[in-house]
Amino acid sequence: MKKFDKKNKGKEIKSERETVERENIIEGRNPVIEAIKSGRTIEKLYVSKGDLEGSIKMIISLARERGIVVNEVERKRLDDMSTTKAHQGVIAVVGEYKYYDLEDILNLAREKGEDPFIIILDEIEDPHNLGSIIRSANIFGAHGVIIPKRRSALVTATVAKASAGAIEYTKIAKVTNLNQVIKELKENGIWVAALDMDGEICYNKDLRGPLAVVIGSEGRGVSRLVKENCDFVVKIPMFGEISSLNASVAAGVIMYEVRKQRGIKGE
Repeated sequence: MKKFDKKNKGKEIKSERETVERENIIEGRNPVIEAIKSGRTIEKLYVSKGDLEGSIKMIISLARERGIVVNEVERKRLDDMSTTKAHQGVIAVVGEYKYYDLEDILNLAREKGEDPFIIILDEIEDPHNLGSIIRSANIFGAHGVIIPKRRSALVTATVAKASAGAIEYTKIAKVTNLNQVIKELKENGIWVAALDMDGEICYNKDLRGPLAVVIGSEGRGVSRLVKENCDFVVKIPMFGEISSLNASVAAGVIMYEVRKQRGIKGE
């Protein structure tokens, strides 16, 4: 029988609390600026003493306008709090990230009068990739990103930093079963495409209309069952010696192709 160790148990509890706190922080100047602008609940804001110029000055001004208390601390304290190791002299402790439902994403498309454009991530475990994909989803006008509850990176400080603040404006849904979500999307008249190497070249496929695109994990790609439940499979053609793209780069390419086919109306 395993012995109950009170001493170690206390350490484990402390570790769990620290993990939760790290998931409730945003680091870096752009992510913090976007969090304040978007109206995200900021519980505490820390800035490095003696580093009050440029965008840090803007952050302090925005915070004070919204009644957020600014704490000037030694840079060493920020270094100790940081999980990204790239806090740029500012860390915000925020309320827990509010995940959305699939219906929230569909409603956004309806409100905009647009065909739904949704990104589904099949076990993207690298937080940098998740953040980059969320950033691209925002830039290319996707209405939301869907991630599974298990075997996936979640919204943390690293994801917020990699997204450059896009987590504040992009609806992210966390779901139990991707295959069930794909079924619901189909019932709502949305085509579901998997991005995988055995598909049709994406440039030759009509990607207009209601569409969800599944991006597979960094090492395994789209899982077999998920791919079988998709309506069709597309691929990005490769012209060099390397036969695969980083997941976030592949996501950016396919999102741009969807936006191009729908008509680019941006700047």
